[in-house]
Amino acid sequence: MFSALHNRNYRKYFTAQVVSLIGSWMQLIALPWLVYDRTRSGTALGLIVAVESLPVLVLSPYGGLVVDRTDKRRLLMATQGVQGACALVLGALTVTGTVKIWTIVAIALVSGVASAFDSPARQAIVLELVGKSELRNAVSLNSITINIARAVGPALAAGVIAALGIGECFLVNSASFAVVIVALARLDRAAMSPSTRQRRQAGQLRSGLAYVAGNPELRTPLLMMALIGTIAYEYPVSLAILARQSFHGGASTYSLLTSGLGAGAVLGGLWVASRGRTGLRACAIATGEYAVMTLAVAFAPNVPVAVVALFASGLGYIAFNSMGNATLQLASEPEMRGRVMGLWSVSFQGSTLVGSPIIGFVGEHAGARWPLVLAGASALAASGVAITTIVAQRSASARPWAEPGSSALAEEAGAA
Repeated sequence: MFSALHNRNYRKYFTAQVVSLIGSWMQLIALPWLVYDRTRSGTALGLIVAVESLPVLVLSPYGGLVVDRTDKRRLLMATQGVQGACALVLGALTVTGTVKIWTIVAIALVSGVASAFDSPARQAIVLELVGKSELRNAVSLNSITINIARAVGPALAAGVIAALGIGECFLVNSASFAVVIVALARLDRAAMSPSTRQRRQAGQLRSGLAYVAGNPELRTPLLMMALIGTIAYEYPVSLAILARQSFHGGASTYSLLTSGLGAGAVLGGLWVASRGRTGLRACAIATGEYAVMTLAVAFAPNVPVAVVALFASGLGYIAFNSMGNATLQLASEPEMRGRVMGLWSVSFQGSTLVGSPIIGFVGEHAGARWPLVLAGASALAASGVAITTIVAQRSASARPWAEPGSSALAEEAGAA
């Protein structure tokens, strides 16, 4: 279950990520609450969250290309530094009472640009730290760090907000980025297995897109994540509205709901780490379970039932994240991995640009539960995409004119 942690470099990276992501989740809780408390507008909240995703949507494919061309460790030190500076400025403005909506937008935009390069680099560096034999386990453990942070960060945020204020959450997050920079600086580079850097050539971005489009093992998880990420993963928006409108609660209710999801995701991540499954079938099962439990959250009559349903939803949530991520990294060629993971970042984070305003608008005008109904429906659609691809692959392999050991579906997709 924890075999990748035997690697000293990965252990340093893992520990630093836990600290940093806890700080990030404190900010993820504090920022929507700050905006919603000031504006009382679900649409405004959705737009603020979407602003940070705009650079990710536009720049992540280029970010993945930069990852293929550069030293991932140095790139991460730079992007983490920029994001830490953004959190520091936001914290200082909030603490001094001078923060404005336009300054939040500007800071979110700068942070989003850094994230467009940071996210594919963070995912691609894992293989250089642990190698192929431990990649599945390391990716699952990475997902666990996110959800340890999801469980711990909101609780810490609630305590800091109650005792000190919202701005202090941003300051804590700023300090947590420094932990990652120190850990990256102290990695044993001789023990790493860096991939060959790609030389700058014309058409490299187009070749990456064509490579993904012609491979159903890559194309399908990316399409699934785009469907789910656009609607289903907008929890900072949907749960804030649910806590306020349906359960008439405050920041503590919002934090409790988010912590329930995170606790389930931690357990799901441990299960995936111990099983090591990847592939489309595993992804389809995970998204199906996630869809059912998200719909259960939508119809939960009270906070305890919603927390239990969110816990169960977190199991499927993290299972698909881990399996989809590992499937892409194992199925992609080393020289294409940065670009593939850049597209994963677009599907995962960039889709927020579209999803957050939709979820905010629906929650404000149709009711707090409808965003979660849409989330469950999108997850069901994603599961259907995987099942359709599996059926098509089996049908193609059963054709009498298909060569043994070949994938007629992949050949047809490549020809197209």
